[in-house]
Amino acid sequence: MEIIHVSAECYPVAKAGGLGDVVGALPKYQCKAGDIAKVVMPMYRTKFLYEHEWEVDFKGSSNLGNRYFDYTVIKEKTNQLGFDLYLVDINGLLDRQKIYGYDDDAERFTAFQIAVVNWLSNWEHRPDIVHCHDHHTALIPFMMQFCYDYQFLGSLPTVLTIHNGQYQGWMGWDKSIFIPRWDLWKRGMLDWEGNINPLASGVKCAGKITTVSMSYLEELRVNANGLEKLFEYERGKCVGILNGIDNEIWDPQTDPYLEHHFSVKDVTLGKQKNKEALCKRFGLDPQKPLFVFIGRLVGEKAADILPDAIRTAIHNTQGNASFLILGSGETAIEWEFQQMTGTHAGIFNAVIGYDEKLSHHIYAGADFLLMPSRVEPCGLNQMYSMRYGTVPIVRSTGGLKDTVVDMGDYQGFGIRFDQASITDVDYSVGRAVSVYRDKVHLEWMRKHMMQIDHSWERTVDQYRQVYLSLQ
Repeated sequence: MEIIHVSAECYPVAKAGGLGDVVGALPKYQCKAGDIAKVVMPMYRTKFLYEHEWEVDFKGSSNLGNRYFDYTVIKEKTNQLGFDLYLVDINGLLDRQKIYGYDDDAERFTAFQIAVVNWLSNWEHRPDIVHCHDHHTALIPFMMQFCYDYQFLGSLPTVLTIHNGQYQGWMGWDKSIFIPRWDLWKRGMLDWEGNINPLASGVKCAGKITTVSMSYLEELRVNANGLEKLFEYERGKCVGILNGIDNEIWDPQTDPYLEHHFSVKDVTLGKQKNKEALCKRFGLDPQKPLFVFIGRLVGEKAADILPDAIRTAIHNTQGNASFLILGSGETAIEWEFQQMTGTHAGIFNAVIGYDEKLSHHIYAGADFLLMPSRVEPCGLNQMYSMRYGTVPIVRSTGGLKDTVVDMGDYQGFGIRFDQASITDVDYSVGRAVSVYRDKVHLEWMRKHMMQIDHSWERTVDQYRQVYLSLQ
């Protein structure tokens, strides 16, 4: 089976979040399982682009409304990622260093999708599945079915995976001219509440919809940023499939980023060595339980409550716990954490930004990972932490609820709470400090969670069943 993944992100080419991790791993494991998986994404000006060899696969041209553009599709020569990787270059639109955040993002990603469909229309054969990811590629099913120049692609099965339904790519109807000549009778397949909504269009037009966890699929019916009724109506073609993690990259026994490797057998000693190195670097006490947060400092992750929650926890534990933050996002939250590095020196530290190597070191050296997310469709950080024997402290939502069992329940190995609030985070820190003192119980939790299978091999077959249902 030949699968074409279309995405705005793919690790390690360009990544802003979990979408990049998924698209960088799922195709690799599909190829290992015997299928032919390929990825096509925009050609941003990233380090990966300049460090690898490329060959031109196709050159074409199309229109974005009144704007005529040429595009080039290049292919990575060495198959380094374990699958064929294609990049689409459109001069003046996709040749940027950042993935998102530009005023013309609507134009950029619409042009990218047009180029992809145009490229597919010039293939001498047809792939078996076109697998789109999030709103940046969600207009493709509509284009394949209702744009006059590409309707012959309409019989190709399409799948849309929703990694985060809060972002939908809204556009005013004045931008409808960007879409190649289309059947005006199908206006309703683009419209949602008076705007063009690419994500809604994808949900309506794709053959199957998948979400990145089972619980998130249920949550979208009650909290989907305005699309709740649509997900309820289309529930018959929706499937929840929990993301996996790449066990070859996330392996404490072989991780090249770690100073000290360890396995299930020597997890206590291995984590302590990594913790001592980490605490030495950031001026923290390695004898105290170490709580960490890794991620975007935004409201969706409930990062706005963390400064006060951590101050409260420091007070209530009488300074007998340490905290370390790695992330970036809203300026006000970054500023608060920067101030706390001075007012709570020796107990708290923060790195504003993102550092892949440091994130691995933190997972290996930390005792507990904080994830108080308001929205977490799947969540990968809690799976990374479990792989490295770090106890996840999570809010019961989305994929966090699907992957973490509270230590108060049978075979429980993590800590869960209900509300994204200062009180719930503080109470959970208190529970964690108690379990930290019980070394026997803590070691059991670490060993148990490290042996849970969150690999992609587990989920590849579920995607294959979705594909087969469309044949």
